[in-house]
Amino acid sequence: MGPSVIAGMAGAPLRYPQSALAPAGPVARSEFQLIQLSLVIMLGVFVAVTAAFAYTAVRYRSRPGNLAPASAVDENRRLEIGWTLVPLILLVVMAVPTVKDSYALTPPDTPRVVDVRVIGHQFWWELQYTRLGVTTANELVIPYGRKIDLSLTSADVIHSFWVPRLAGKTDLNPGQLNTAWIQADRPGVYEGQCAEYCGLGHANMHIRVVAVTDREFARWVDGMRHPRVTPASALAKRGMALFGQVGCSSCHTVAGTRFHGQLGPELTGMGNRATIAAGTLTNTPAHLRRWLANPPAILPGSTMPDLHLTGSQISALTAYVESLR
Repeated sequence: MGPSVIAGMAGAPLRYPQSALAPAGPVARSEFQLIQLSLVIMLGVFVAVTAAFAYTAVRYRSRPGNLAPASAVDENRRLEIGWTLVPLILLVVMAVPTVKDSYALTPPDTPRVVDVRVIGHQFWWELQYTRLGVTTANELVIPYGRKIDLSLTSADVIHSFWVPRLAGKTDLNPGQLNTAWIQADRPGVYEGQCAEYCGLGHANMHIRVVAVTDREFARWVDGMRHPRVTPASALAKRGMALFGQVGCSSCHTVAGTRFHGQLGPELTGMGNRATIAAGTLTNTPAHLRRWLANPPAILPGSTMPDLHLTGSQISALTAYVESLR
């Protein structure tokens, strides 16, 4: 499977777009089991309390002709011990697996072959494969069946990385590095998003995890390390020249070129991604033209400005970005 097939997989319809109730990895599965345990305990407490209340209300209800005052009860040691011990036992039942899973899900000190630094920006995700020398944005490609170490931080405000089918939420705090790990049991696309309000574009700050085979992942890494640099068509070549003239290169990096901007998402391999604008739109020429025409209209709060490009400039830049494979 090459990069184009990875892009096709990332654009496929999702059966469970974002559901923690359909776990697809060991981290999410452990957390889901804790949810089930907590739910069973809470339902049990609810049924027991409701039954006791109903029994008391019926058994000791006021009856016509019964005018005798209720007898006073000062204390009942057995009841007091019971309703002290039962909650304590329930807390222990919940605490033991919670603590056990907390330790089991802690990333090891020794990094794995695939470790990714996730940096939250308003409003997109920077993904640095530190040991592999690859950087991308918004679509995290991983080999399925492998544990992936994540180190997470923020470049601006507090964000929260959340891919419900793979793991729970992990905050990204400026100046702080949090750690987590994920694993996908099978190939597929796992949808996620920022789960911490971070500004106007928060609702559109999506993340996609694309799980592929080891061989497919190796081919993707090789493609990212050795991308196509020179466009084939004349229109795309004009777009490459415009990329350096109208200001795109001051914000974006394209590996193998003279473009090394650091403010916006890395665009190496952009033509292979399924989405643009942090998952707001599918990656099609029509949507890319809409995005280039007025980015803030698509993603409110976006730091990418409206460059007031002409129609011919937009067509050329679209052709160039689509050629980045």
